[in-house]
This record gives sequence, structure tokens and C-alpha cells, in this order.
Amino acid sequence: MTKRITIFLLLPLLFDKSFSQSKKEIDSLLSAVSEIENSKYITSSPAAIKIIVYGDKVLPLLASCFQDTIRTHIKSDCQGVLLNKGEAAIIIADRIEQMPYAILTGIQNCVLEFCKDNTNLIEFYLYAIRRKGVHLFKRKYSDWLESSDRKEWTAYLNNKKKLTKRG
Repeated sequence: MTKRITIFLLLPLLFDKSFSQSKKEIDSLLSAVSEIENSKYITSSPAAIKIIVYGDKVLPLLASCFQDTIRTHIKSDCQGVLLNKGEAAIIIADRIEQMPYAILTGIQNCVLEFCKDNTNLIEFYLYAIRRKGVHLFKRKYSDWLESSDRKEWTAYLNNKKKLTKRG
């Protein structure tokens, strides 16, 4: 009986350690991504590919990094600035599963204008995200991840099909 009680007491601690290890790994991979020189190549870097392979299960961990303001070497031709680590996490999260930009940023891109020669569609919205506050974007994104609307979102459904084919 005492063995069972001990196991039940230690089990939450083990889960906590495994979660924090994953966060450390994601943080380490994001640090490696931070050495990329141009934002166009973020998602093709080996470290980003490792994150992307985790699929949508890593999205909450990436969201926890959105507010990381550590400057990187990543130049955004689109924004004309150096990105921070949190913005790199946003770009990777969008590559894993495309975000509903209008819902999360409050900006409707009716003309479908994005950054020229750049496949990181969310990068076009980074200025707006900064202006309105990354904390607000992070909260909206985290709410979106938990919402039932996400389960019907075309990007989510397409992502699920890709994950099923891989796995």
C-alpha cells in the first residue's frame, strides 16, 4: 500500500520534469535557430525542422516562448529589423499549423499582400503583433489552440492529414 502511495506522490513530479525537459529542448533549438541570418531560412534550418517534426503537440510549448525578447541574428527583409527569439517561435508555430491571422492579429489582409519572396506568411503581421502587444497575441493564440473552432479550421484539418500520412 505504501508503494502505491509513494508512486502516486512521485508521479506528478516525474510529469513535471519531463515537461520542463521538453521546454528546455525547444528553447535550445530556438537558440540554434537564432543564428540564422535571414528570416526566409528559419523553417528550413536543421533546428527548426526538428521542432516542426514534433507537430502540433509542440505548439503550446512554442507559444510559451512567444514573449522571449532575446535579440537574434535573424534579419527580416520584410520588417527591416532583427527578429527576437519569440518572433522566430511565432514563425515556426505558423509553419507547423497555419494561424488564423485575422482572428489573432485583428487585421484582415483583403489584398493578400505578404512579404515578397518569403513563405513565412505570419512575418507580414509581426509589426502589428508588436504594436498590439505580444502578450495579447500569445493569450489569443493559446485560447485558439484550446478552442473548438480550431478543430474545424481548414489549416488544422489539413495539418492532421499530413501528420497522419507521416505517422
